[in-house]
Amino acid sequence: MFFNPSRNEARNFLVESWRKRRANEILTPLEDLAAQLIEKHPEYFAVLEDPERFLDRDYSPEQGEPNPFLHLMMHLTIEEQISIDQPPGIRAHFVRLTHQFESEHDAQHRMMECLSEMIWQAQRNRTQPDASVYLDCLSVS
Repeated sequence: MFFNPSRNEARNFLVESWRKRRANEILTPLEDLAAQLIEKHPEYFAVLEDPERFLDRDYSPEQGEPNPFLHLMMHLTIEEQISIDQPPGIRAHFVRLTHQFESEHDAQHRMMECLSEMIWQAQRNRTQPDASVYLDCLSVS
């Protein structure tokens, strides 16, 4: 399952997945997974249900408001990583963190912190993301 959308495609995908779930329409497996993740984040329902207002909005750390689209897409990324155990060992970290936090969802949130760190370092250093940074961060969790 390789999914590499642009910002607008990703946002529209999430909005449409949620619309279809609420309308009881048939969803693709990926849309269904996205809708399941959205259901775990009721704080984002209003954003996804009012795309005219939120679809083009920029979210910056300075605003102190999390980017709901980025958050949900990171969940999807982690779900894919776990399903194919890529990078190798990620599934074992997920299992360990799930036991530690007693919640798959909380485990994924911890994994997001490490995924974000890897992405931030790659952007800062102008390099490709380094899976060892991600896995090392997870190892100390």
